[in-house]
Amino acid sequence: MMGSMSIVIEHEKRRRDILEHALDVFVDEGFEAATFQKIADRSNITRTTLYLYFKNKKDIFNYSIKQLMGVVEADILRVRQEAGLMSGDKLIRVLSVIMDRLEENRRLLSVVLDYLRGLSKGEGAPDPGTRVRRRTIRLRHILATMVIDGIREGAFRPITVRNVDDLLYGLLEAAIFRLTVLNRPSVEELKQAAALAIHQMSAEQEAIRGRHGVAVSS
Repeated sequence: MMGSMSIVIEHEKRRRDILEHALDVFVDEGFEAATFQKIADRSNITRTTLYLYFKNKKDIFNYSIKQLMGVVEADILRVRQEAGLMSGDKLIRVLSVIMDRLEENRRLLSVVLDYLRGLSKGEGAPDPGTRVRRRTIRLRHILATMVIDGIREGAFRPITVRNVDDLLYGLLEAAIFRLTVLNRPSVEELKQAAALAIHQMSAEQEAIRGRHGVAVSS
């Protein structure tokens, strides 16, 4: 039993090592120019051994994204389960945690951007935006659910959930743009913008403005 467990652990460790080396190749060569052989060479293994872990370079690419999304979703679940946090604070923390993960994975994000650029070339090429939406629909659903929960709990004033979801997701897109295209070292200002936007949604802020006779637009 212990032997089989150690084999599984070793297999996963080797897989993670390959992912790191593959990411180096993708960043250095670009997704199109990267080859299975180059990844094997960078990982100090044979191409035959590499096939034991991944089918092709796209499989490596997809697994990297899946792994990142899995970590992000685990982070979100942890925050959502924290006791004593109000809905607004949870949403602020979730967006901050996601942006932290984006900062940590800026190399992978740059590879994704390069891949999407390659997709957009040529007549009849698939729409990159559609692929991105397909991969991130679960994340958008989680954010929307958190907004709905906040409205039901009375933490947020009645708002159009889709508009808020677009706003919050737009801040995440802006974070990716700043990290990959503008090469900013951090997206701290976007975390602050997210916190400000969520505070503006709060029912408490609405009540305060009402008590002071401040007009509120619908």
